[in-house]
Amino acid sequence: MRAAVVKTFGGPEAVEIVDVAVPEPGARQVRIKVAAGAVNPVDLALRAGLFGGSGEPLGLGWDVAGTVDAVGEAAAWQVGDQVVALAAGVTAPLGTHAEYVVVPADAAAEAPATVDAVHAGTLPLNALTAIQALDLMELAPGASLLVTGAAGAMGGFAVQLAAHRGIKVTGQARAADEELVRSLGATDFTTEGLAPASVDAVLDAAMLGEPALESVRDGGVFVSARPGGQPDSVRGVRTTAVMVSADGARLAELARLVDEGVLTLRVAGTYGLDEAAKAHARLAGGGVRGRLVLVP
Repeated sequence: MRAAVVKTFGGPEAVEIVDVAVPEPGARQVRIKVAAGAVNPVDLALRAGLFGGSGEPLGLGWDVAGTVDAVGEAAAWQVGDQVVALAAGVTAPLGTHAEYVVVPADAAAEAPATVDAVHAGTLPLNALTAIQALDLMELAPGASLLVTGAAGAMGGFAVQLAAHRGIKVTGQARAADEELVRSLGATDFTTEGLAPASVDAVLDAAMLGEPALESVRDGGVFVSARPGGQPDSVRGVRTTAVMVSADGARLAELARLVDEGVLTLRVAGTYGLDEAAKAHARLAGGGVRGRLVLVP
């Protein structure tokens, strides 16, 4: 089968399409015939060498939508099931940007019924990161939240999920994105920060750091979207970061929210697997609204 990997770190030209053996599922694993998978900033970071590596080829891709093709022992799925899954990891020899991928059975969820595979392939990584970040905050309905990078994929999901929970959301993004951010459920909008100590919490999807922290009230909470990216605590503010993890049960909840119209899946463009380097170059150029999706 074909798969996108990096053997040496660098720019988009470092992405290679190689022929490798089709992986076999072990106990409590499933093999998915990949229909689509989004390209995310984490793929660009891996390609550039920000996570290091052992010198062996590293697979690209975390998101997958497709069809269960084979099941291992004690895997509660059937061949032919339509699923989405998160294959989390930055040093694996194969990722989801391939024709087939093996994931733990409990990382998969039934795909949303109301969208195609290309759109479903944008859900796992960014929506799971958003909901797990909100869980860290433990905000009650009526609380106030600033989401930086609210027009981005993860930030957009965070705005929708928080609004669905009854949280008052202010979205931060470029001025040109105000209509989009408000359409996602933000009641307020800013291109900068907010007044000091004005919100209960910040979800820092844009990784602004300390300038965004200033907007949190004394004793509030700040969550960075980058592991280890949170600033030091000040004024009693609890600062932490979200480390996304695969969770099929939570992903099934998110898929249901797609079918209920709570979550919007945004596709900015599609590329064949052989065009993976082009997708990397476009994402690296910035300004993409929605996700670029590889279709093997």
